[in-house]
Amino acid sequence: MGVMDWLRGGVGELMIARPDEAKRQLVWKHPDPTIPMKSQLTVESDERCVFFRDGKVVATLGPGRHTLDSANLPFLSRLVDSFTGGRVFIAEVFFVSMTEQVGEKFGGRIGNVEDPKSGVPVETMVHGEFAFRVVDPEKLILGFVGMGNGAPTQVGLWMREQVLKVVRDRVAELVVKNKWPLLDVTSGAYTEEIEADVLAGLGTHCSSYGLSIPRMGNFVVAIADGDAANLKKLYTDAAYLRTVGGVEGFQKFAAGKAMLGAGEGMAKGGGDGGSGGLLGGAGLGVGFGLAQQMLAAQGRPAGEVAAAGRVACGSCGASVAPGKFCGACGKELALKPTGGYCGGCGAGLLAEARFCGQCGRKRE
Repeated sequence: MGVMDWLRGGVGELMIARPDEAKRQLVWKHPDPTIPMKSQLTVESDERCVFFRDGKVVATLGPGRHTLDSANLPFLSRLVDSFTGGRVFIAEVFFVSMTEQVGEKFGGRIGNVEDPKSGVPVETMVHGEFAFRVVDPEKLILGFVGMGNGAPTQVGLWMREQVLKVVRDRVAELVVKNKWPLLDVTSGAYTEEIEADVLAGLGTHCSSYGLSIPRMGNFVVAIADGDAANLKKLYTDAAYLRTVGGVEGFQKFAAGKAMLGAGEGMAKGGGDGGSGGLLGGAGLGVGFGLAQQMLAAQGRPAGEVAAAGRVACGSCGASVAPGKFCGACGKELALKPTGGYCGGCGAGLLAEARFCGQCGRKRE
């Protein structure tokens, strides 16, 4: 029934309420601004009703059934239309849902964040869900929705951008400031701390629009699988460094590994049937040479190079550092193993070896 029908016929009371088909809208505007006196306004328990006149808020009514009469609602006297003899007032009436809107999904790229543990920049992403609700319906209408209907999707889209913007800033800041390893962050170890900080940051962005984000759900910071595998390897190497005595210990380990690998390859590929002999010693010497080059490239003093392994000069018999020439007599270094040869297979032995590295025979 329209207002004019009501005026002509004077029949009953006009009922004003949000229709069922508009229940899902965050903000619903009553279509007719002319409202008869004595109309019955029904405001549900999860909504508020805001009265506007000339773009300004006049009043907000809470849940319940209200008889629109200036006798019990004095603010209506400012809205009365004098041309109708005080029987009609004019106002724009908005119904605003106060229910928490859940399941709003967001996600996107955070960017390159430097992992504090390894110093490596890693491409980082985030995705999850959040919930929002209206805390000030007047601010929402004036500052965001305007003088029309407002769907939750309209507000939700804007809020997703705000959430992602704040998450980008806060995650990068927290990781750097607190030196959180990124693998710990992606495992969920700091989810509660990040969520609390993000929610605090969102408060300043949303409060001016009468909105709040009370909680987040399924909040995940992630990195690419390849980057995760690289970080795990770097973390493993870092743990080994601590075991062998820091960077210097790791350099010794790397040099020794290169030395033994080269020596074994030369011994097996020399064409003597794997019997070792002088070729085995030569291969080992080449391995020592590689170790020397590695350590020298790292700026290690020459005295420390000798600690990686020594060889016996074939001319003068002195135990010297590996190289092209003997450090004692100056002649071209004819490499011999420092520990002699295996009595079983003839392979060269290091001075400290108790068993042959080729055949496993105990040293005699």
